[in-house]
Amino acid sequence: MNKVRWTFWVPLALFGAFIVLVGVQLFRPANDEVASAMIGKPLPEFDLRPASSTRPGLDTADLSDGTPKLLNIFASWCVPCAAEAPQLAELERAGANIVGVAVRDRPEDVAAFLSRYGNPYSRIGADDVSEVQLGIGSSGVPETFVVDGNGVITYQHIGDIRPEAVPLLLEKLREAGQ
Repeated sequence: MNKVRWTFWVPLALFGAFIVLVGVQLFRPANDEVASAMIGKPLPEFDLRPASSTRPGLDTADLSDGTPKLLNIFASWCVPCAAEAPQLAELERAGANIVGVAVRDRPEDVAAFLSRYGNPYSRIGADDVSEVQLGIGSSGVPETFVVDGNGVITYQHIGDIRPEAVPLLLEKLREAGQ
């Protein structure tokens, strides 16, 4: 009789503990910040050919010229990249120097994308095999990095830039210039 009670209560207690654990996880505030391992580190050396006939390519020296910049990782085939185009245009109008890295893209597709959604970039490099993308700690497109004038990453914005993120990116860019 004692054996029956024990075998009945142990699984029930384990199930109860599982329910409590799930409940705690559901109601605890989520941390949606992803800490980048590249913050505070210099960009890796790279030299990318132009991804567009209208803009020069991009290399490490372009991001170490004393001027802070936004480095936007994008692709013509990326739907969120199209969605962030108005915010990139707003950042450019506000004085942000934006350079781009087109990931796994063809020049004609990049040209069509820029023609349709606008071209806020001063330079665009073609990252045909995602070497630069992965080297700077980007896991997908779009992503935007604030790079200080010495070529050091100071901030990483994961995902598309929403309107509410524009002031933050401008502030991070100003901080990178100090």
